[in-house]
Parts: sequence; structure tokens; C-alpha cells
Amino acid sequence: MTLALGGIIFAGAIVPGILLMSKKSKSYTKQQIQDAVYNLKKRKLIEIIQEGDDKIKVKLTNKGKKRVKKFCLETLKIKKPNQWDKKWRVLIFDIPTKPKIYHQAREALRRKIKDLGFYQMQKSVWVYPYECEDELLFIAELFQVQRYIEILTVDKMLYEEALKKKFKLAS
Repeated sequence: MTLALGGIIFAGAIVPGILLMSKKSKSYTKQQIQDAVYNLKKRKLIEIIQEGDDKIKVKLTNKGKKRVKKFCLETLKIKKPNQWDKKWRVLIFDIPTKPKIYHQAREALRRKIKDLGFYQMQKSVWVYPYECEDELLFIAELFQVQRYIEILTVDKMLYEEALKKKFKLAS
């Protein structure tokens, strides 16, 4: 996914600061690119494979894949449309407490959806007024808990007026 976007974007995802350079200039020197690739290789985030005399393949290592996923999670945002479609997205989850990895995943999921602006109706029931299924599925897959979540799209909620106030939506 990330490699398809290009080397500098890939490097930027793993080496914070590279993207800051991209805001200042649109082109990079050969030395800047070599330094970025060298740094990624030194940190064991990429593997460089020589294929023939004139081909080089750059491959993410497992460590690199984890770093890219973490970066994607940290920068994840839900786009708010100009106009609300008058539908609520309800995330329901029932993630086991054991083994410990599930407990940690549940807490991480809770933290992230709270950061994204979801409203907690009950312990494992969260509401959001905008389309967010792709983002929620990405988070659930990242924490490997997708089979424990359900995403509902509903037209009406019992306490909708309070939710509209919470999300600053017109009645």
C-alpha cells in the first residue's frame, strides 16, 4: 500500500521529518533520497533486494509494516461531510478480556474511537454521526478484533436531540 505511493511518502511515514521537507520543496536531491533509504535500512524497516543487474526491489520488513500501521493509526481522521445525512453510526463491540492481548486491544480501540470524537452511550456502545465504517474496520483489523465488533447505521435514536447537541448538528 505505502510503497505504491512512492519512496518519499513511504520514507515519510517511517521517518518523521521527511514529510516536513516535502512541504518546503517538491523535489529531493539524490543524496536526500539515498539518506532516507539508508536510514530505513539501518533501522531494519526495509529490505533492499537486488534483482538482476539493473533492478532493485525495496520491501517492507515486518518491523516496517508495524511502523506504517502505527503511523496510519496515529494520523487516521474521519472526514466530515458538509451536510449531515441524518444517520447515526453505532459501534458495538464485545471483545473478550482474556487473553491479555484482547484486553489491550479493547482499551486501544476505546482510546482511538474516543480520540476520533465518538460519543460513548454505554460501556461498549459508541455513536458517531458521519460515515466511518472504513476507518472502524481498519482499526479493528489492526487490533485483530474485527470479529468482535458490529457497525450499525440507524435513522433514529431515542435520545437523538441530546446527540445532535453533542455533535453540534442542526435539528
